[in-house]
Amino acid sequence: MRSFGRFTLFLSSMFVRRESFMTYVRLVIEESIKIGFNSILLVGIVSTFIGAVTTLQTAYNLVSPFIPSYVISLVVRDMTLLELAPTVMAIVYAGKVGSNIAGELGTMRITEQIDALEVMGINAASYLVLPKIIASLITYPMLVVVSAFLSLVGGYLAGSLAGVITPTEFVYGIRYEFIPFNITFALTKAYVFAFLVAAISAYKGFYTKGGALEVGVASTSAVTNSCIAILCADFLLTKLML
Repeated sequence: MRSFGRFTLFLSSMFVRRESFMTYVRLVIEESIKIGFNSILLVGIVSTFIGAVTTLQTAYNLVSPFIPSYVISLVVRDMTLLELAPTVMAIVYAGKVGSNIAGELGTMRITEQIDALEVMGINAASYLVLPKIIASLITYPMLVVVSAFLSLVGGYLAGSLAGVITPTEFVYGIRYEFIPFNITFALTKAYVFAFLVAAISAYKGFYTKGGALEVGVASTSAVTNSCIAILCADFLLTKLML
């Protein structure tokens, strides 16, 4: 409870003594490039192979001749939208972006750069952390959309090249009894996960004490706590919205 209270106070401190609007615009753009654009390649590779493997494994397990082939892409579509794109990518996102945020802020803390900002009358939490959270909320849902698309592309290519499903059947399965709310649900999870990863990682890095070893510990703690928070939030959102 003590840590949760400190985390809540940390979040509330970002909204006092803020800088000018244009300062945040510049910082958010810089963080969006660092957080979002630089993660596209990793997200693309992981998503494509996840879609491909899911397609082949689904085809392998559909042993009954009475099950139509288009069910393969239907299963891949639902798994991608509901879990693979928002949740699995959030774990990858926490490992890449979360550790980077914690390491960056932790290094600034132990080198007294954050203390220097406070001495100059700048709210370090607002100046350093708020742009990262906003950038995460902007870019991660976009990465989820890219992830979902590339997962389906990977499944399409793997299924076609392996001969387990024809391209026509794959496209038909993707469109069959599609539920639009699944997209809303996936994006809702994306926004929640984006906030959790950025906020928890920033909190761990911002309050780092010690030296280089403690920065590494803070980065590891940021990733593990973010992953636990993602899984708990995934369960709660699924329980509440489905």
